[in-house]
Amino acid sequence: MASVQTLSEPKVEQLLQSVALLGNNELEQFTDRFLALRAHRHAPSLPKREAELFQLINRGVPGEVWQRYDALNDKLHAETITDEEHQELLGLIEQVKQADVERLRHLIELAQLRQLSLDELINQLGLQPTYA
Repeated sequence: MASVQTLSEPKVEQLLQSVALLGNNELEQFTDRFLALRAHRHAPSLPKREAELFQLINRGVPGEVWQRYDALNDKLHAETITDEEHQELLGLIEQVKQADVERLRHLIELAQLRQLSLDELINQLGLQPTYA
């Protein structure tokens, strides 16, 4: 049987004294790594493929793409868009649609892994549709 090693009070004090000697940048790095380690130990872990799917589902379209889309869409509605900008807008629409298709594909795979319907998974995750 594996044994669990705990730190005695003097060791904890010694560790805290060492941490107190760190510079601000090193203390920030230490704190970030410590909090990540703590969260990892307390959080339930997902199977590897589910974790990968969540990363893919949450990737989304970059903010710069949405900003450009909004700017070109405003020009379209104001009827000041050039032919070149209109083609760019159509390309951005296609890019967003493709990202939505990929996200849906990953959601379907996650639902299958969890043996849920897609609707059940969406409700479970609290996902709401977004409209451009």
